[in-house]
Amino acid sequence: MSLLGGIRPPIAALSAMLLALAAITAFQLGRVGDEAVPPAVLTSQQHFAEDGAIALRASLDESITDIGRTASLFSSGEPVSPDSVLDKLGSVYQKWRGTAVIEIASGRLQAQRGENLPLTALDLTALDGDSGLAPRMVRLENGETRLLTLALLSWPGRPQQLLVASSSLKVPGVSLGKSRAIAVLDGSGQVLGSDGIGGSEQEAKQLRKYAKTVAQKAGRHPLQAKEPGSGGFAGVSGSLLGDSKAGHRSVAGYAKLTGSQPGVGTDATALGLTVVSFVGVPEERSAAIDSFFWIAAAGALLVLGALAVALLVVTVQRPLLQLFLESRRISRGDLHRPVTVPKYGEAARIGAALDRLRRQLSGEPAADGAGPRVGRRARVGTRALLAVCAALLLVWSAPLLLALNRAGTSVAVPQIILDDQRERTDTLADRVRRALNEGHADLTSVASVISDKTTPAEMAKVLERTRAQHGRYESLYVLKADGTVMARAGGKPRHTAGKGPSPQPVTLVDSGNQPVITEYAEAPGLGGAAVVGELRIDFLNALLKRPGLGEVRAVDGKHRVIGGNNGYLAFQQLSDAKLDALVTRANGKGDKGPGPRSALLREGDVSIAAAAPMTGGGVAQSLDWTIVTWQPAKGLEIPAYTAQNRTVLAGLLGLTGAAACLGWMHIVVVRPLRDLAARAETLADGDRRTVVYPTHHDEVGAVTRSLEVIRQQLLEQRKRDAAGGVAGRTPGRTTPAGRN
Repeated sequence: MSLLGGIRPPIAALSAMLLALAAITAFQLGRVGDEAVPPAVLTSQQHFAEDGAIALRASLDESITDIGRTASLFSSGEPVSPDSVLDKLGSVYQKWRGTAVIEIASGRLQAQRGENLPLTALDLTALDGDSGLAPRMVRLENGETRLLTLALLSWPGRPQQLLVASSSLKVPGVSLGKSRAIAVLDGSGQVLGSDGIGGSEQEAKQLRKYAKTVAQKAGRHPLQAKEPGSGGFAGVSGSLLGDSKAGHRSVAGYAKLTGSQPGVGTDATALGLTVVSFVGVPEERSAAIDSFFWIAAAGALLVLGALAVALLVVTVQRPLLQLFLESRRISRGDLHRPVTVPKYGEAARIGAALDRLRRQLSGEPAADGAGPRVGRRARVGTRALLAVCAALLLVWSAPLLLALNRAGTSVAVPQIILDDQRERTDTLADRVRRALNEGHADLTSVASVISDKTTPAEMAKVLERTRAQHGRYESLYVLKADGTVMARAGGKPRHTAGKGPSPQPVTLVDSGNQPVITEYAEAPGLGGAAVVGELRIDFLNALLKRPGLGEVRAVDGKHRVIGGNNGYLAFQQLSDAKLDALVTRANGKGDKGPGPRSALLREGDVSIAAAAPMTGGGVAQSLDWTIVTWQPAKGLEIPAYTAQNRTVLAGLLGLTGAAACLGWMHIVVVRPLRDLAARAETLADGDRRTVVYPTHHDEVGAVTRSLEVIRQQLLEQRKRDAAGGVAGRTPGRTTPAGRN
């Protein structure tokens, strides 16, 4: 017999599958809601830390680029005094804690603004090396850490000078809420900067524990630190469970600074920094579904599975094995006992045909009506029996797939997830605001070095260099007061021809259903002219891509969609009236002033949503934009939805396993058995010419081989009968002897 064919392997596989599924249902799938903190909360903390890492990396890279580009702009013009350099730098950018200009040859301090810089930590003799101008971290006497960014100021005939700017290593623009803390760690786990941590020794102790663990985990390779196919954040990130106290447990997320593209580093990522954030959440060990449900489901599966297997064994396996024995007995010449005919299906038809063949071999009369008759139960074929088994298993799988353990609209969503959605949306709104403000500051920096002595070719060179350093611009150009473009870089300007610069620093217009965000920076040395930058809409959309926030949209003051993290129609209204009302509340047109808001939307599918206006000042404030986010709660790993998903999974496993095993049986047993029944009846009806050839080496094939032996015996019997008839007539014939 074949190891993979026959009736036994499919039934054995079905039995093993049902036992395994019952065990999984009772002991594995039923473990829902017994975690101290739902996995969705841990995932949310991981995303929060990733937002902080993205904000810090973008801020550091922007600062490093700004210092280098500013020094390059000054060096390309007429020589200016160190005080003028620092004054212009401070008037354009307000993000450094201290700036200074040092003469490299003598080491003398030429000018300084802001806090005192640790200039003694700089080795001025090593600036010409490969990493001589790379950013570096230094520790102050008070224990704080500063990041020093360096750039060269060079003019012909004058000593080279070093422009130095210091910034603190704190995550900028991250909304922490009420009880969250965030810190920046170096590669060894040393805390370089923190925010939201009070004077509590418990918080400081918890941070030190997290720092020690994160230092080990952050050193892993990104591909080894994430689940395959998880996507999202390109670097190393994760979540941690902390200490428990008074029914609250500290949970943390961490993320190492990484580039916007996997495997592409930046100056900031070379520093090896990691962001860790943590918050206390209440412990709730309340299972969404009582464990009795899963035990009962496993018991029901065992009962229904036992019925299905017993039905297959009694009505299919035993009759087929009985036919195998009976056919072999008859083919070996034992014709005295009648064939025991099964009661059901094709086996009954084959048994009846075998008994007719037995009588034919034994020479009994084959009158009509003689021999065993196939009853009405034989009309129930083996396919019908398989269908009954499938129905029994479907009785268990279908309710799990379609009805049981549904979360409904009353599902409880942890408050911390709503808070995280709100704070992350507020952080994203601040990031967009900062990006627009930084873009205007870049244009202002360019405008400050352009004068009436600058030729259009020189202007175009400066614009092209700026566009190459900052990928946010689609087009950069210098626009005169009469609307004439003096120089440009990038795409064709979409500013209205013949119209001068806008008095608004940032404008938004609809250019053929495509948002055009344009920034204007007045050029003092050109009498009414301005440096104009048109931002790429893809730049805005890229800022809005954040894992774990769901759908993200930027809307203007009229609640029209300007940008999003996936497909949208520009200048269309929000699709949900509740989202529109949430935006109104966030902008202070309700019971409270402007600020981030979150809501749990329970109509239809339960969703969590948040909206945050772009507050905080700067030129972007005039746009009156709001960032709104929403995502379905069923995608979160909270107990109610986990139980629902696992219930559906159990139903799918049962349905798939039953279909595989019963389908296997139908292919290797039922179809060959139906063919065999037809061939056995044809042989019993007198067809001796058709060879009965076995297709499979199993029970059906064995019966087929026995039928072929019986066919050959019937042929030999016919030949003997024919020969005997000729021999009986030969003695009565007279030989014509008279002819001899």
